Amino acid sequence: MSTVRDSVLTRGARGAGAVICLLLALLAAGWIIRDLVVAGHPADVWWAWLGETRRPREFTAWATSALDPLLLLGALAAAVAQVRTAVASSVAVGALLSLAAAVALLRIPLVWVLGADWLQGLDGGLTAWARITVLAQLALAAALFVVVATGRRRPPGRPGRHTAGAPAPVYGVVRAVPSVGGPGRPGSPYRGPAVTAGVLLGAAGLTLAGWEIHWRQQLGWYLYRKGLLGDASVFRALLQPPVHWQGAALAVLALGAAAAALRRAAAGRPAALTAAALLLTHAAVALVHTARAGEFGRLAALPAHTQLEAGTAVFVAAAALVVLLAAARPGLPDTSRDLDAVRAYGMAPDEERPPHAPPPPSTLPPGW
Repeated sequence: MSTVRDSVLTRGARGAGAVICLLLALLAAGWIIRDLVVAGHPADVWWAWLGETRRPREFTAWATSALDPLLLLGALAAAVAQVRTAVASSVAVGALLSLAAAVALLRIPLVWVLGADWLQGLDGGLTAWARITVLAQLALAAALFVVVATGRRRPPGRPGRHTAGAPAPVYGVVRAVPSVGGPGRPGSPYRGPAVTAGVLLGAAGLTLAGWEIHWRQQLGWYLYRKGLLGDASVFRALLQPPVHWQGAALAVLALGAAAAALRRAAAGRPAALTAAALLLTHAAVALVHTARAGEFGRLAALPAHTQLEAGTAVFVAAAALVVLLAAARPGLPDTSRDLDAVRAYGMAPDEERPPHAPPPPSTLPPGW
């Protein structure tokens, strides 16, 4: 693999991305605070995130789900990645794209769900504000895609590709030579963690997709459509996507992150972290629901279908934990600055020289 200098985001693009991420974080934080205010006890919000559907008050509903704290943390992490110069530009791009993709996939169905007739029993002002929030989040996600698409530039004064081989030196001074067969772009994951994350995310994504196909066949399109596009029977929180839409969206995010990780793209690390965090939360909620129903104590006596569901949740949670550990490891260092370095050496025969430097001439030229 040749060593290719990645295109980078301009300083203005990274600043704009950081501002957009902060706006997304503020929107998520505002609704979490709203739920804490209307809750009788802060722990009620926690249990609501874990699947408790009891309304906090009459004519109102919970606004957030377990996904919203993750979107808040993800937006803050992406904002920090933009302002830290130590973060490789390709990783910062991956953080923006991962956040934008997650927000878009998880918010799109709420555009029509929050305008459905079966929500008329709730406070109209509340649902209107929730819908405005969703539209704003989708607009900010689209803005992140625009920032990434328009804010790139090639590093000035350098070619895009460095070929292996010794440079043309001058006596006594040589330029550093890039490593032959460099391992990848700055920020790219190492091969072991990349393969681990890619395989586990791919397996988890295919598992979720398989369950969605199973439910489509088992329920029929009429009932499955309610869980995919929204219905009063599957409603849990204002900003939570329908249950089958959520499963399908997480499958798409996991498979996309798996592909990026297996390609060892620099964007694969933030994509894997985003997908793994969402998968872990999704599986944890399912496991808590199973535990509260007392099914773990009598798992052997339950139907095979229920056992398989519990086993799937355990597998997805375990795979997500491993992926988080693998993707959190630092990526390849940025050695591009060393390519412009010069190294000087003396004429003494016993003096140490750079590996690619020629020895001093045995006969000095006139005037040396």
